[in-house]
Amino acid sequence: MAAKTTGARLEEQWRDILSVHARTMCEIDRALHPYGLGASDFEVLDILATESAEAGDQCRVQNIAGRVHLSQSALSRLIGRLAKDGLVERSVCEEDRRGVWVALTRKGRDLHAEALPLQRAALARVLNA
Repeated sequence: MAAKTTGARLEEQWRDILSVHARTMCEIDRALHPYGLGASDFEVLDILATESAEAGDQCRVQNIAGRVHLSQSALSRLIGRLAKDGLVERSVCEEDRRGVWVALTRKGRDLHAEALPLQRAALARVLNA
């Protein structure tokens, strides 16, 4: 049998990465379902909790967009759902009317803290397997 080409090895490596990503996202979705959160919802809450340590701290949506694997429109819809659920608050950036600020509410911060151990346990189950 012929040795794998560099291209074939890269393709196999890429498929392995996609497989781990899909399994991890599904595991996180299952773990957080009782909290009404999906993996992407939690990722945005986690970024906000990390970036805005103090209550009322804000983060620009553009900064979040660079860290999540969602299109700009999908991220906007997700933030809209989180706002509707009272987990985040949005406001327009005064310096740049096109910019939007987002901040965790107390409810969002509390839900994040409650769900964090479940998300981390899901990561450990999949990634340490």
